[in-house]
Amino acid sequence: MATRLRICSIAFCACLMSAVYCSAVTTFEIYEAGTLNRVLKRNMLVVGMEAKFFPFEYADTAGRSVGFDVDLAKLAAQELGVRIEIKDMEFSGLIPALQGGRIDMIMSGMSRTLARAKTVSFTQPYFEAGLCALISNKRAPEVTEIGQLNAEGRILAVKLGTTGDIATARFFPKARVNRFKEESACVLEVVSGRADAFVYDQLSIGRHHAQNPGTTHAILKPFTCEPYAIAIRNGDFDFLNWLNLFLETIKADGRYEEIRKKYFNDLQ
Repeated sequence: MATRLRICSIAFCACLMSAVYCSAVTTFEIYEAGTLNRVLKRNMLVVGMEAKFFPFEYADTAGRSVGFDVDLAKLAAQELGVRIEIKDMEFSGLIPALQGGRIDMIMSGMSRTLARAKTVSFTQPYFEAGLCALISNKRAPEVTEIGQLNAEGRILAVKLGTTGDIATARFFPKARVNRFKEESACVLEVVSGRADAFVYDQLSIGRHHAQNPGTTHAILKPFTCEPYAIAIRNGDFDFLNWLNLFLETIKADGRYEEIRKKYFNDLQ
């Protein structure tokens, strides 16, 4: 009886292993379901960005999305041999749109962080920046160092969902933080004296100070390192490998540098 039970158990395990083996996903099926294959079959690369982040992505006088990220995305589509569609949406909605399959990738001056990497995969960095601060001359004329903003009574303006928003809990736990959807609203808070500072990337802070020299001053030495990267869906390794090779290739052959000079030579 015991021998018969052992034989039945072995037979059952063999059937179970066979079923698992037969139901295993093949590498071909993984590729078929991947973004790279779907982009090629569709003949369209759909890129999500918020076109309000000069000079990375912004709208020209005709309302078309232009900028550093736009040119890089168009070059990627060109190398893929497909057309491109730019979807302009709020920054906070980019990752949900990617997860929901409404876009193929995010290229929007997005810093790769440990928190974001829980929900999306990032390529190698294609640009490095850092957080700085636009300071109100009306409310905080004495502030010359970033540490002075971490105090009771300080009010900081940040753009919702950005690393400037995320960094406030770590660097300015004593300050009050007001969050806004629009970058322009954060600048207005500082210019009008309703906030002590606006925490954002170095290039944007420098530009906003240049546009408001009488009402603001700026701390332009970055207090963080912000590596911008392309975001794709987690587990999409074929597309990740292709994008990393794309970035390596255009950096090596000079095309990346041509685009960088086009947008940043007058700013850095």
